[in-house]
Amino acid sequence: MQLPREVIIGTKVLEKLGQICEKFGFHEKVLVIRGTKMGGLHEKEIDHIFDQYSISTYYFTSKNSTIESVRSAEEIIAEKSPSVVIGLGGGKVIDVAKLSSANRKLHFISVPTAASHDGIASSQASIKGLEKPYSLGGQAPIAILADISLISKSPYRLLASGCGDVVAKYTAVHDWKLGYRVKGEYYGDYAAELALMSSRLVMKNAAVIKSVSEEAVRTVVEALISCGVAISIAGSSRPCSGSEHMFSHALSMITSNTSLHGEQCGVGAIMSAYLQKANWRLVKNVLKKIGAPTNASQLRVEEKHIVKALTMIHQIRPERYTVFGDKGITARQAERLAKRSGVIS
Repeated sequence: MQLPREVIIGTKVLEKLGQICEKFGFHEKVLVIRGTKMGGLHEKEIDHIFDQYSISTYYFTSKNSTIESVRSAEEIIAEKSPSVVIGLGGGKVIDVAKLSSANRKLHFISVPTAASHDGIASSQASIKGLEKPYSLGGQAPIAILADISLISKSPYRLLASGCGDVVAKYTAVHDWKLGYRVKGEYYGDYAAELALMSSRLVMKNAAVIKSVSEEAVRTVVEALISCGVAISIAGSSRPCSGSEHMFSHALSMITSNTSLHGEQCGVGAIMSAYLQKANWRLVKNVLKKIGAPTNASQLRVEEKHIVKALTMIHQIRPERYTVFGDKGITARQAERLAKRSGVIS
């Protein structure tokens, strides 16, 4: 079981990054894997944080979460020999830091600049360019430093996407429980309840989250971190990834649309909940309150792609049983499901 040894959430806590490295004995050199924008920060600001501890800073800019980026990051790690890798950016950047550091047997610290999905705290990494269309096992961060004042500056769409990812745990746990009942899969009550608690927390605070207050952003960040911990406890992404996530992966395989992972999962959760005979209207209303997409048009996806993705769900992770069953559903059934849940017209 991999769990973060330190989690710091608060306003203007980025300056504690050097202190964290010092505490864990990460001296001399660190590699910061960053995005192209880095949350509006400049490298000089990061350098200043580490200069106080006489730690040299190296940078690698990751433009996307592809296997090529991971391999390039690994080359820099081999060249510079840092004592720790720091993922400073959104979920894609953190995924590259997570997998490259794990492959080079180094710890990594997660410093999110946006709260767009639970990858900021989990051991799973979503990397493109591989045969598998779903997340890979990397490693959980040794520490998480979430600066609310920094995350609050990110586009609201990213926060809404993070909410969609968390709300989707509602259907993920339903699917997990179904896998236990039908196939005898391992089911862990504690991990399941932790994921559900995170989902309920976001649902309860949907109207507040829209205000983008520091309290609201902290609520989403804490929920995402709790989901990451649930994954670590379960030893897999099962408590946080069900048919709604498989829908997202399938959609990404058949279309190059620009909708975000959490947005896709939220829409997928509406349809999964409908099929599960769960409260799909609650899921839809919560997403509406938050301002997240609830249909194909808002996802900027053609309706035919929604239908196609639904028919592919059972093929994405056949070892994981979901409400879509072993054989999946036909295109006609998929169209009816999407229409009845209001995802397509």
